[in-house]
Amino acid sequence: MTRRVVVGIDSSTQSCKAEVRDAESGELVASGSAPHTPAFPPCSEQEPTSWWDALVLAVRAALDTAGESEVAAIGVAAQCHGLVLLGVDDEPLRPAKLWNDTTGAEQLAKLVETIGGPAWVRRIGSLPTAAFTIAKLAWVAEHEPSVLDATRRTLLPHDYLTFRLTGRAVTDRSDASGTGYFDAQTSTWLPDILDVAAGARDWLPMLPTVLAGAEPAGFVTETAASELGITGPVLVAAGAGDQHAAYLGLGLTDGDQYVGLGTSGVVATSTRTPIFDEGGIVNGVADTTGGYLPLICTLNAARVGDTAARILGTDHAGLAELALAAGPTVGPTLVPFLDGERTPNRPYARGMLTDLTSATTRHEMARAFLEGPLLSLLSGRDAIRSFGIRCEGPITVVGGGARSRATLQLLADLSGDTVTVPDTDEATARGACVQAAAVAAELDVDAMVALSHRWAPQARTTVLPRQTGRDIDTVRRNWARAAAVDVLDRPVTQ
Repeated sequence: MTRRVVVGIDSSTQSCKAEVRDAESGELVASGSAPHTPAFPPCSEQEPTSWWDALVLAVRAALDTAGESEVAAIGVAAQCHGLVLLGVDDEPLRPAKLWNDTTGAEQLAKLVETIGGPAWVRRIGSLPTAAFTIAKLAWVAEHEPSVLDATRRTLLPHDYLTFRLTGRAVTDRSDASGTGYFDAQTSTWLPDILDVAAGARDWLPMLPTVLAGAEPAGFVTETAASELGITGPVLVAAGAGDQHAAYLGLGLTDGDQYVGLGTSGVVATSTRTPIFDEGGIVNGVADTTGGYLPLICTLNAARVGDTAARILGTDHAGLAELALAAGPTVGPTLVPFLDGERTPNRPYARGMLTDLTSATTRHEMARAFLEGPLLSLLSGRDAIRSFGIRCEGPITVVGGGARSRATLQLLADLSGDTVTVPDTDEATARGACVQAAAVAAELDVDAMVALSHRWAPQARTTVLPRQTGRDIDTVRRNWARAAAVDVLDRPVTQ
């Protein structure tokens, strides 16, 4: 018997993952994945065509194991902020600059000075950093003006993949709100900001149409269907930014605590009203449901553990054992800005280890490396709460870092909250499946939200705070004090 299914895509920095789910029940039927070329800051770039190749491989792998199935709809979520420039032949003009490309830091600083930080925040809800698309456009305008002159379309990563599927240049409100030139309250582009960043030109025809979260982008073209090995008609959802899709896929609602621990670190909640942090810490971006997803995004998260394991001569399991065996001492403290940092905006920063003594142990060093990114995110949570936004209850953790039992335990200890890991390996692809199911069933936004709650996964792991006798308040104060130091916050040659 043929099963009616939807396909959800998560095109991340490291790979493309595809999930096939039953269109009615949300049951996971099959999954597939394909790697992307590794990319690292400060110049972090990938070929957009390689994303499409990986998507085709991932979808085909998933559908090959799904059995007899009819694809009703596809949804695509992807890494935010990336810059894809297409020429008149709709082919990429250069490699895409990714979210963690910080080469536009100098151009961004000039833009903040010219536009005015508070004025910019009041227009878009966030104070852009070098991670935002606007910084990448400004860099291209200064260093590769002929490329910008040849540009026909300016897209985000998930826009490009949706374009390859449908032939339509569209985006969604959540991802558009991270560009630096979109007003989420009115759902309109701000070409005057683009004029300042990259020169005056007719920008609006170059920008994608902005869709609502439950709005369809169109149907899969015959060419794309042939490459994917599917038959039509197959609808394509509007798509979303990766964290926005993950929040939807987990069935979270206003006031819930969400933490993502992957290449980047994220702490977020959702709310119906926008916030405007003129200090530039909280990004007041839009969500997939017509509301807002105030969040903090850090550049240094799970990779800090990779560095720690290498330095301490162990693997991730050994690092976890070391960290959990540390005694009730307060320090040492790691400021984890190893590759510069996005929040706070210090693109040239470096990491710093403080509070070392002659008695410091490997166990304490391991704990410091795992705690550094967590303390950074908890500082961000404090910033979100400072705007009167409810952000409470169990902390839902997703991403590669959620596989570390030490990371989960330390997060529970540091926050004082219960930490849960949902029983799903792919929150972002799951959210893309929810969007796909919504357009297949012609649901409105409220019905899509209700569907996300019905499909929400149960908790796979629950971790409670320990009573260790450790002075957590002092731990957090020490981290805040150390993080306030400008560590090599200037360009370096190494």
